[in-house]
Amino acid sequence: MNEALLNLIAANAAFVGTHFVMSHPLRAPMVKAFGEMGFQIVYSLVVIAALAWIYFAFKAAPPADLPGSGNVGWIIATVLALVAMVLFAGSLLGNPAMVTPQAEEQARAEPKGAFRVTRHPMMWGFALWALSHIVIHYSLRTTITAFAMGLLALVGARLQDHKKERLMGDPWIEWKSKTTFWPRWGLLFTAGAFPWAVGLILFVFLSWLHGPLGDVNAGIWRWF
Repeated sequence: MNEALLNLIAANAAFVGTHFVMSHPLRAPMVKAFGEMGFQIVYSLVVIAALAWIYFAFKAAPPADLPGSGNVGWIIATVLALVAMVLFAGSLLGNPAMVTPQAEEQARAEPKGAFRVTRHPMMWGFALWALSHIVIHYSLRTTITAFAMGLLALVGARLQDHKKERLMGDPWIEWKSKTTFWPRWGLLFTAGAFPWAVGLILFVFLSWLHGPLGDVNAGIWRWF
């Protein structure tokens, strides 16, 4: 493995590792040292720095060094990306995992929309988006980065359950009892009009954007 790919692995490891460490074991001491606002500033600066490292390391790595999985891979990736956008869109409404004054009330309510599928639709959306890039089998730089983002999403979701249960208590325990970590794919089409409408818009726009930004036609645009 060449130096550029090793640098990319290090960049992704730094991004994932700092997320986990600052969000969990170091969060309390950092908030105590810097205050809530100061913690958010430091957290954001570290994230931006790690993302910049990933960006430059990604650009320096070989763009296409794997054989690819052909049209079958692209079809699977397109379906995964669409589902990812639907789940992500659904996570924007009534999500008790977000920092909001209504979080406890939302946790005690009956799950609706994408939360009937999984209590972590945003994280699963990121994970499926990552998987959609892996199955294309296009380049090691894409696989390395996508794997890191998928790992961050799913392990982060598990850690979020523990953190929210500790911070929120009974409301989150009740929310866990009414929802599932693993998606119930049979309920995907009952997620509601908003997730599907917004998810389709995001899917069409972002897959189109893949062409001018990534020089690779993705999604439905690959066949147009």
